[in-house]
Amino acid sequence: MEAFEAFDSLLAAASRACCSPLAVFIQIQGCIICLTLAVGWGFAAYVRNRVIQCMKLNIANGNSFAFICEEINDLEHSAQLNLPRVSVIMPLKGFGEHNLQNWRTQITSLYGGPLEFLFVVESAEDPAYHAVSSLILEFQESVDAKIVIAGLSTTCSQKIHNQLVGVERMHKDSKYVLFLDDDIRLHPGSIGALTTEMEKNPEIFIQTGYPLDLPSGSLGSYCIYEYHMPCSMGFATGGKTFFLWGGCMMMHAQDFRNDLYGVVSGLQDGGYSDDMTLAAIAGQHNRLIWSPPVAVFPHPLASDLSFPRYWNYLRKQTFVLESYISKVNWLMNRALFATHCYLSWGFVWPYVMALIHLAAFVRAPFCGSTYSEAFSSSCGLSLASCLLISTVIELLSMWNLTKLEIQLCNMLSPEEPTVSLGSYNWGLVFLAMLVDNFLYPISAIRSRFSQSINWSGVRYYLEKGKISKIERSIANGPSYSDLAWKRLYGKRQIHRSTSFISYLSRKYYPLAPTKEV
Repeated sequence: MEAFEAFDSLLAAASRACCSPLAVFIQIQGCIICLTLAVGWGFAAYVRNRVIQCMKLNIANGNSFAFICEEINDLEHSAQLNLPRVSVIMPLKGFGEHNLQNWRTQITSLYGGPLEFLFVVESAEDPAYHAVSSLILEFQESVDAKIVIAGLSTTCSQKIHNQLVGVERMHKDSKYVLFLDDDIRLHPGSIGALTTEMEKNPEIFIQTGYPLDLPSGSLGSYCIYEYHMPCSMGFATGGKTFFLWGGCMMMHAQDFRNDLYGVVSGLQDGGYSDDMTLAAIAGQHNRLIWSPPVAVFPHPLASDLSFPRYWNYLRKQTFVLESYISKVNWLMNRALFATHCYLSWGFVWPYVMALIHLAAFVRAPFCGSTYSEAFSSSCGLSLASCLLISTVIELLSMWNLTKLEIQLCNMLSPEEPTVSLGSYNWGLVFLAMLVDNFLYPISAIRSRFSQSINWSGVRYYLEKGKISKIERSIANGPSYSDLAWKRLYGKRQIHRSTSFISYLSRKYYPLAPTKEV
């Protein structure tokens, strides 16, 4: 009994402390953060829904190919002849669960203009090399695709090195270059939609998109989904944005040939993050970053994505804030670091306080009338109720945006398996919100003091915002990547399969045969 009395006294004191002016401010701030996220996702949902309604209207008006282009006249042969050449560069590392299907959606694009695909690997010993070789062999009569051996990076991250080698090998007549990660599924009309925007607005410096995470059921996968969702509102503007995602970036090929604003040298000279570096260059020179409303891509997460692998992924994400190319870029990263850490813990602590209020309320009947009167006069339950209402509104807004993005992805890829919202566990989504926001500042602080990170078996060291040292150790390093659980070393045979999209691509858009560089 004495132990319970001591616990109840401690709980009562904690509940009263959580009703102090500072604590009340923190809890009200938490409600505001929830409602702000809800409003942001509401605006993003409006943009996505507007595209959905436009596509439905086009279909009703007889355009059965609305998933490829808005105007059916754009599919006429005369219009297709004038389409610019596009080089698609895909830096690869390892081979995992969803890679083959992702690559299929990328190379079976229904873009009608000249198109080449460059799969860039570190070496022929990379498992991705053998997987891509089998895929290219299957589509050799219809797709202009080749494998490029980039070799080891020495001055920048391996991904950036692969991208720049791909740029060197792209066709001399390419007008645009599209960088794609190997973990997203492209829609048949995505390349055409991105190219159309670039043609309509030559002022666009970089065009981008964003992934729609498809959680596999583990807490780690939901943490990644929750981590990406707040950023998604910055990509659902329907046009101008300040955000850039390295998984999908279309740029003018000539900008790389001329090293405009130092896009090549800035990446090559110690670059760690491709998107953060290019976004900093765009901001420094007041150039336009554009995110079309149809640029949302399904991103299936590994079925066995464990929590430790999520933590390693979070570490890589926070580590990018330690890289920079200029003093202004450094200041922006420090501001983003402080703001994100403050808001993350500002989101979590109100739930801790609400839990204390609820625990005190449950124990109140067993603690005597004096404590009951003290508790009843507090504002604890009112604050907890406000937080509950704000959380429900936030989750409903997140649910609505996810529903619309899933609907949009299904409409943009009508021949792909239908993605369902029913597979999402919203209890785990809420838990992931708490876990991810609690861990983010810890990861960011650790990155701030460590100045090194292991990315797909390669350890990078930073000095003054740039990569200063690269260590590779196959014997002591991991055999699999953290997020997609891709096999990083060794060989793996691939079983071929076909799809309706590939059939359409072969029949209607035959291109040059493949080769290896």
